[in-house]
Amino acid sequence: MEKIIEFTTGALIEIKRLNSLEIMANPLNDKVLRIGVKGGGCSGMTYILEFDQTTPSDEIFNTQDITYCIDKTHKLYLIGMTIDWENGLQNRGFTFKNPNASKTCGCGTSFAV
Repeated sequence: MEKIIEFTTGALIEIKRLNSLEIMANPLNDKVLRIGVKGGGCSGMTYILEFDQTTPSDEIFNTQDITYCIDKTHKLYLIGMTIDWENGLQNRGFTFKNPNASKTCGCGTSFAV
């Protein structure tokens, strides 16, 4: 299976923690991690990272014990991206290192291609 996204160890731990909370809240839940993009943010596009139902336009991937989906139209923006988790005093949250981005905003959650 093709590898589109790389997850750091910190991101894997946090995604698995959030997924276990999602399952505890709804044990019959069949949501997977959705990674995508949408218009907005200070650089033109912003990242989507959420648990969601799959749709017919999604491709499903499994890497590093994480199952995730990407809408086929978003794939070209995300190939080769690394998702990390920062847990510092000043910065806390997911960060995205995207080789396809021509520029990113200061907060790292939006980008331009």
